[in-house]
Amino acid sequence: MSTPHVLLGLLAAGSKHGYELKRAHDARLPRARPLAFGQVYATLGRLERDGLVAPAGHGRDGGPERTAYALTEEGHAALDRWLTTVEPPMPYVASTLFAKVVVALLVADVDRARSYLVAQRQAHTARLRELTAVKNEPSATVDDVVAADFAIAHLDADLRWLHTTLARVADWHREVHA
Repeated sequence: MSTPHVLLGLLAAGSKHGYELKRAHDARLPRARPLAFGQVYATLGRLERDGLVAPAGHGRDGGPERTAYALTEEGHAALDRWLTTVEPPMPYVASTLFAKVVVALLVADVDRARSYLVAQRQAHTARLRELTAVKNEPSATVDDVVAADFAIAHLDADLRWLHTTLARVADWHREVHA
């Protein structure tokens, strides 16, 4: 995820201070890793340095003084470029799940590798149920549903891969140890 671009997108609707940006991020991207306040303010500092945002006023709101930021013209242009650039599919498999399965086949016997795959499949299935429940909650927002759909699609792909890999464990193990 590109935190700077997400913050630019959140500022596209109008100026906000760091606390508002963090709350908006966590609300709009409910299944993403929450941003730390320090990350928000450090990113705002870099965006300001690069001329993509500018201070747009100060306020107190019953707490410490806060600086609101707004997009500059350059910030709008950078956001537009990012939004119109197609993301290429990842060229490499960068998954802890994949790495663990490969290592399990290198260092463990077939039964232990199978046990790991079965346990992982159970964990994925449990998470799939949790996300499906989130979608069906009466209080679920569109943000919640879209985020859950995204996670469900990825879990489904992992589950299909786990299923086919379980069927290949013995062959893979023989090949690795040949």
